[in-house]
Amino acid sequence: MVSDGPIGAIDLRAHPVRVLLRGCVRHCGVCNSGRLFHRWFRMETHCPRCGLRFERIEGHWTGDLGINTIVSFGLLLVVLLVGFLAFWTTPPITAIIVASVGVAVGMPLAFFPFSKTIWLAFDLITRPLEPGEVRPGYVPTRQDLRRRPHGARPARTRGARSRSGLRAVMGRHR
Repeated sequence: MVSDGPIGAIDLRAHPVRVLLRGCVRHCGVCNSGRLFHRWFRMETHCPRCGLRFERIEGHWTGDLGINTIVSFGLLLVVLLVGFLAFWTTPPITAIIVASVGVAVGMPLAFFPFSKTIWLAFDLITRPLEPGEVRPGYVPTRQDLRRRPHGARPARTRGARSRSGLRAVMGRHR
C-alpha cells in the first residue's frame, strides 16, 4: 500500500513487522536511518534523514521505560528459574544472587537504546504519522530500501509489477 504522504513513503501500519525490525536494530521506523544516538544514553531529538521528532507527544518515553522494565524483569525471572531448577536439591544461592544482581543492574542499561527505538516503532504502528511530522517532500531513496534490516522485505504495491506500474499506482494518490 502507498500512503497519502510523500511519493514512495510506505504506510507504516501496513508494514508493522518492517517497522518493528527497524526499531530492533536502533533505526528510525520511518526511513531506516541509523546513527540516532550520540552516545549509548543520548538520542538525537530528530531523525537526521526524515526529520521525524522522536518525542512525538509529551510523555512519549514512558512507553520505552515499560518495555525496558518488562524485558529486564523477564530476563531476571529466567536467571532465577534456571538457577534454582538446574540445581534443584542444593542451589548455589551466592551464584544465583550475583547473577541476579548482574542482570538487574546490567540489562536495563544494555537494553536502553533498543527500548527507545522499539517503543518509537510501536508508536508509529499504533498512531500514524500526521502531516508535518516528517520533513516536507521526504521520499525514501533506493539506498533506504537497500539498507533494511535482515529479513525485512521491500514494500510491494498491489498490481505494481514494474517501475512504470508503481508510478501509475502512485500517481493515483497525488
